[in-house]
Amino acid sequence: MAPSKNSRSLKPVPEPPRPWWREPMLWLVLGGPLAVVVAAIATAVIAVRGSDPVLSRSSEPLGSDTPAVQARNHAATPRPER
Repeated sequence: MAPSKNSRSLKPVPEPPRPWWREPMLWLVLGGPLAVVVAAIATAVIAVRGSDPVLSRSSEPLGSDTPAVQARNHAATPRPER
């Protein structure tokens, strides 16, 4: 049987190009940096909303850390030799 003229003219039909958002490699490349940006914005929002109030030094009673300083100095002082 001889090949017909129509069998030579059949070419594979190329698939139509996919939209850019359907490419898996795009999401692998952009997914990491996008996640970092979202995490940074979330961290900034948490930091701004949950910030602690600033305390002035004048509101602290003087000598409030005296027991801690005495304990530190006591622990750092070598024992006298007997």
